Amino acid sequence: MTERPPSEVIAAAATAALQRNRSPNASISEEHDYEKRQSFRRLIDPGIFRPNSRDQALASLKTLLVIANNLLREPDNPKFQQFKPTNDHIKRRLIEPKGTLEYAIALGFRAEVKDFQPYYVFNPRHVTDLHIGATILEEAIDLEERKQERLKRSRAEEKAAAAAAAQNVKLAFLDDRKTRALRDSREKARRNASETHQGPSDVTSDADASPLPEVVMPGVGYSLASSDPDVDPEE
Repeated sequence: MTERPPSEVIAAAATAALQRNRSPNASISEEHDYEKRQSFRRLIDPGIFRPNSRDQALASLKTLLVIANNLLREPDNPKFQQFKPTNDHIKRRLIEPKGTLEYAIALGFRAEVKDFQPYYVFNPRHVTDLHIGATILEEAIDLEERKQERLKRSRAEEKAAAAAAAQNVKLAFLDDRKTRALRDSREKARRNASETHQGPSDVTSDADASPLPEVVMPGVGYSLASSDPDVDPEE
């Protein structure tokens, strides 16, 4: 039997040791993270995408991601630890759209009142949820943007195809009209040529059909002594 290389033996032993030393809490934590990721995904779709327009939903997701990333980048900055629901931008992106405020709460923000002003303040105990929620937001935004890009490209291709089809119809119409005009021109030229080569008409003019004038010879009907042909000199 072939012996395994020492490096493989060491690696296998290390893996086995990790498996033995792995606490039950690690499995529980992984299962919890999986359920949390699935919960965040459901909050996005159908939670946010279904009741809102795609553009509105995408804008809200981006606002949530900015809030989460700011807090992850500067967790001790009080400015990023809370937001006011009365702020115009927050109101338009998180309060008015359906499902978005629920996502902020799932990230770890809770409603509080400070100096008679409403706020949503982050609870540091939910930092793990904040990490998971931010990751799911990035995933959803990337997926939606790629989907919208494909849709935009598909619509552009359909529009170009429709324009090309319309142009082909127009060209076919113009070509057909040009063909008919050329055919009519040739037919007219053929008729003109036929009339030009046709023989003269057999119809006789009135001048040709009239009788020749009668010529009266001098001296007929009267005598040389009389200028009036009706007068008889013997009478």
